[in-house]
Amino acid sequence: MPHSFPSLIALARETLSNPRGGARAVLSLGLPEGVLWQMLVAIVSISVLLTQLGEYLVPAPMDPLTPVFRANPLLTAVVQGGLLVVTVYAIHVIGRRFGGRGDFAGALALTVWLQALMVGLQVVQTLFLVALPPVAGLVGLFGIGLFFWLLSHFVAELHGFFSAIKTFAAIIASMVAIILGMSLFMSILGITFGGALSDV
Repeated sequence: MPHSFPSLIALARETLSNPRGGARAVLSLGLPEGVLWQMLVAIVSISVLLTQLGEYLVPAPMDPLTPVFRANPLLTAVVQGGLLVVTVYAIHVIGRRFGGRGDFAGALALTVWLQALMVGLQVVQTLFLVALPPVAGLVGLFGIGLFFWLLSHFVAELHGFFSAIKTFAAIIASMVAIILGMSLFMSILGITFGGALSDV
């Protein structure tokens, strides 16, 4: 990523107005994979801290897993980091299987930048949790849409795909396949959320 805060803001604006142009700018930096992995760890750490802060500001667990993650921020970091690693490999491997030309470093760089943008939105959401809690929920919904919109354009640009809409459809299909595969793997091992919760 760029080395100064103003340039980060400029890149974020460019990415939001022209996602494929922003992706090209990120890829042109040619950052080493080692630096990108460090950035990923830092971004995950910031995200977990913001999540913990949000839980303390508005303690309203709607999910039975929320208390588990609240009590174990390290577990939250491991899960979130693991999902991002899966995302990087999925973007690289699945994209190449569909005829894409992107490399692993590019997939990692774009995942890091996408997550950085999501953390920026998370900061905004946390501020709304204090000032206007109902709006914070709308910010969260907007974030979901923004995530998939940017991801579709990022993957399309990385692999040289023409249509972001077709790329989005492939992303959804791949996510469903990955989730089903993980669920089957967990069931084979006898791992269930209910069992995990009962041991907490």
